[in-house]
Amino acid sequence: MIFAAGFGTRMTHLTKSQPKPMIQVAGLPLIDRALGLVAEVQSPRTVVNLHYLPDMLEAHLKDKPVITVREEPDILETGGGLRNALPLLQSDPVLTLNPDVVWIGPNPLKIALGAWDPTRMDAMLLCVPKIRVHGRDGDGDFHLDEDNRLHRGGDLVYGGVQIMKTARLHDVPQATFSLNVVWNEMAKDARLHGIVYPGHWCDVGRPEGIRIAEDTLRQHHV
Repeated sequence: MIFAAGFGTRMTHLTKSQPKPMIQVAGLPLIDRALGLVAEVQSPRTVVNLHYLPDMLEAHLKDKPVITVREEPDILETGGGLRNALPLLQSDPVLTLNPDVVWIGPNPLKIALGAWDPTRMDAMLLCVPKIRVHGRDGDGDFHLDEDNRLHRGGDLVYGGVQIMKTARLHDVPQATFSLNVVWNEMAKDARLHGIVYPGHWCDVGRPEGIRIAEDTLRQHHV
């Protein structure tokens, strides 16, 4: 699943007339960068959720091998959005991807799939050390213990790629909720795991992130 429903408010004027996934980095819309990663792992089914300015994204995606789902009337956040899309995804576990970032290095989806172990994990998040994070200020999100279980706080930034079992989504009573709600429960049961991405990662959540991502792409000859 590709999360493409957000308002992109941090992009200020750039999202007044287009959804954030349509913003271009080095001549390519963010949504197309995400779909390029998906194509390399030959996903049998890809769902993209829509909410803000959905007509534009639907038109862009109409000839691509994806299923779109609108969140109406309200946006459902990541947890609610994923639960809403489960009938279309027809999969458990699911692989999810945030399109508003640029990965510089190996395909993060391939890394996640190669490290997934359902006997030990309810979710596995791909994380990036702050030293290889660009365009994002502030603290990290997690740290890993000796068994690669994730705990809050530390210098690892969640990169926006995960594999997750879906059963716990149905335990949340609210219609609108963040995946953090589910991750916290998994962490309590020592079932939230992580893996470190070996390349660089750029957040394109703000206008300056476009330039930072393009500069980083040039520096690493991608």
